[in-house]
Amino acid sequence: MAYQVKRLKVNYKTLEEFKQFKEYGQQELSMLEDLQDNIIEDNADSPFYGIYFADKLVARMSLYERDAKYDLYFDPPQTFLELWKLEVLPNYQYKNYGRALVDFAKSFGLPIKTNARLKSRGFWEKMGFKPVPYNVERDLSENPFVWLPHGVKLKDAKQDKKTASS
Repeated sequence: MAYQVKRLKVNYKTLEEFKQFKEYGQQELSMLEDLQDNIIEDNADSPFYGIYFADKLVARMSLYERDAKYDLYFDPPQTFLELWKLEVLPNYQYKNYGRALVDFAKSFGLPIKTNARLKSRGFWEKMGFKPVPYNVERDLSENPFVWLPHGVKLKDAKQDKKTASS
């Protein structure tokens, strides 16, 4: 079954919808601050995307486009997407809502970086993401996973260290 991913409006209705999520309140997943910072007008471009079942928001994520100058992961360096805070309400899990959100992000054709939460490694691997060898200077306690579209490779960590020490 195909699900329609919608860009969420930046408004107080969306703020209320976020409160229904199980992880609401956990700093790692709380989109509340991001949303509150972006509440300017109802039709403002938003980095938030979601899937509704009937009139209920059942899955959500943040998707940010990052400029190539901030790319520490891909070869060649390029614009990429950073996927954050993917979450599906408990009663809607295991019904491909998470897959639909990830497939939507992949449809942009850009490399994607995300940070896997505890117990989510299997999900990301199923979605075709690969864990990145941890680099303490680059990853700052994150657990990065990446998805590489055709023609994009992971930056060589050894080469990265040589460049940094030059």
